[in-house]
Amino acid sequence: MKSDDPLLKILACPLDKGPLHLLAPGDTALPALYNPRLRRRYPIIDGIPQLLPSSGEPVPDDEHERLVGRMPS
Repeated sequence: MKSDDPLLKILACPLDKGPLHLLAPGDTALPALYNPRLRRRYPIIDGIPQLLPSSGEPVPDDEHERLVGRMPS
């Protein structure tokens, strides 16, 4: 999945239904979608976003600050 993928415009967090941000492999070990409002990361495995509520993993405060600093405004 690339940052200009039209699918990103319609994907939403399964918990708050808000938009998600793509995290490149340089930001995390695996590509992922990130919800900064809930501080939850959803992995992308074999190009498929894992968007079940149970698939989301909490992100610690220090990592959240680093990720938010890299997101476009």
